Amino acid sequence: MSVLVFVDNKNGALVKSSLEAVNYASTIASAKGVDCIAISCGSIANDALEVAGNYGANKIVNNATENADNAQIAQLISNVVAEQSASVVVFSHDFSGKAIAPRVAAKLNAAIVSGVVELPNFENGFTVKKSVFSGKAFATYKVNSEKAVLSLLPNSLDVATTDSKAEVISDNSDLGISKLAFKEFKKKGGEGKIDLTEAELVVSAGRGLKGPENWGMVEDLANTIGAATACSRPVADIGWRPHHEHVGQTGVAIRPNLYIAIGISGAIQHLAGVNGSKVIVVINKDPEAPFFKAADYGIVGDAFEVVPKLVEAAKALN
Repeated sequence: MSVLVFVDNKNGALVKSSLEAVNYASTIASAKGVDCIAISCGSIANDALEVAGNYGANKIVNNATENADNAQIAQLISNVVAEQSASVVVFSHDFSGKAIAPRVAAKLNAAIVSGVVELPNFENGFTVKKSVFSGKAFATYKVNSEKAVLSLLPNSLDVATTDSKAEVISDNSDLGISKLAFKEFKKKGGEGKIDLTEAELVVSAGRGLKGPENWGMVEDLANTIGAATACSRPVADIGWRPHHEHVGQTGVAIRPNLYIAIGISGAIQHLAGVNGSKVIVVINKDPEAPFFKAADYGIVGDAFEVVPKLVEAAKALN
């Protein structure tokens, strides 16, 4: 018996949200008295894979197939489930998890609960809490099937680490032929940019900046505090910023520790993508802006006066 967890990798390292999922899976495994086994796909060094042990994995199974598509990875996970007699499979509720978890659940005829925010409760069967209605409420689901597939909302729980290393096991199984042909990879945002989906600090701005020529102060603040940059949908739609920076219900959903919103009114669609942030700071000259109702801290003032002062204060603090 075991608990499995899929870990994604980028640029030769396991991604932060996946490591959070490993810690979550390891806690479930401890409660059940079984091993936590991570699964990875792609060419990645053993020392990078061993890091999964810091987050609670006893072993990590790696298949070196490059550029595997979602169907191939789902097949790999299903194979390991059968080999390890796994009862629970955990994913991060990120781009990969959203695409692969349903496939695995279908293959295993398992219940799937996506976007979970707490550890399961085993006192009366198997129940787990998840986010619903775009983060506006929570629901508790009871799992009645023999196997369960869970996806954890990133940055939902505190993570505990150790000095342990995971045992690396190579998987040489044939995953079949990919239905995708990869022509070229282009890193969005350019080299050295912080990945928005992994960022713990995010500085975002909207039409209150009046034009793309004023975005320099947003980037100054982000660079000073080590944050990623983001924007509202209208800003992306009119071409001030690239679409991969658009956060909201129809863009990227994020859950950073700190979200600073500059000149964004706070429409429902935008809030749906950022309301999981631990702390929200809103800067807007309109005291009636809806975003203030969701903010932990609010500054009523002109962004062109407030933001440069924040940059100066952050630099002084650094």
